[in-house]
Amino acid sequence: MLMSEKQLTADQSLKVAATIREEIARRRISRQQLAERARISISTLEKALAGRRPFTLATTIRLEEALGVTLRNGGTNGHVSNANGVAPDDLGAYARRSVLWIEGTYLTLRPSFGEPGAIYAYRTDILWDDEQSSLIFRESGRLDSDFTQYGSVAVPNQSGHIYLVTNRHGQYRLITASRPTITGEMYGILTTLLAGRGSQLTPIAAPIAFVPHGVVADAAFGRIASGHALHEKYQQFLKRTLDEPFAMFLPVA
Repeated sequence: MLMSEKQLTADQSLKVAATIREEIARRRISRQQLAERARISISTLEKALAGRRPFTLATTIRLEEALGVTLRNGGTNGHVSNANGVAPDDLGAYARRSVLWIEGTYLTLRPSFGEPGAIYAYRTDILWDDEQSSLIFRESGRLDSDFTQYGSVAVPNQSGHIYLVTNRHGQYRLITASRPTITGEMYGILTTLLAGRGSQLTPIAAPIAFVPHGVVADAAFGRIASGHALHEKYQQFLKRTLDEPFAMFLPVA
């Protein structure tokens, strides 16, 4: 059997189907829309969700890319699982008990790439994945859901920083963040690609802040313009990234 035709087990297919149905309901999209985004036929999707045929590896990967979530447990970023409560060496070889303080849900803030002065807000969950034996992160609540990210979390002892790494077929997005402050926030730099006209992509970097869930009452997500009630509070978090400084942007002489 060719690699692209490899089928998931019945149990794996059931778990994938359950996750997909949950994501469809949460995002309020149709199965047809998902099939089009994943570049698969609606018939293939319907049969797999109904349990009439198993998911293939190729179909599952396309659905992961379309949804921006991990459908298979572990193995999505090329890391070898230890399955013993210790992360792989290339992620820092940390034990789960040593990173419990990082796990949680965060309000995530960065400057808007499309509207000067506005702040882009969404949710990031950092949690332990037993099969990958490491921390992983997942984003949600993004206006541009097609660009939702998920990936691995590296916590090396040497640098004292935390790295949220997305690797999709060799294309990387990296967040370098400080260890949490006494109040739980993390501050750092996001490096990614800015989507322009057509297929144009431009490297871009920006400050980013992770604020623990509940710190901001009635937190709002999406593009927060300058007139919004929460804009000043969000801006204070972002300004702290550079004012303290947790990160630096060097000017060109």
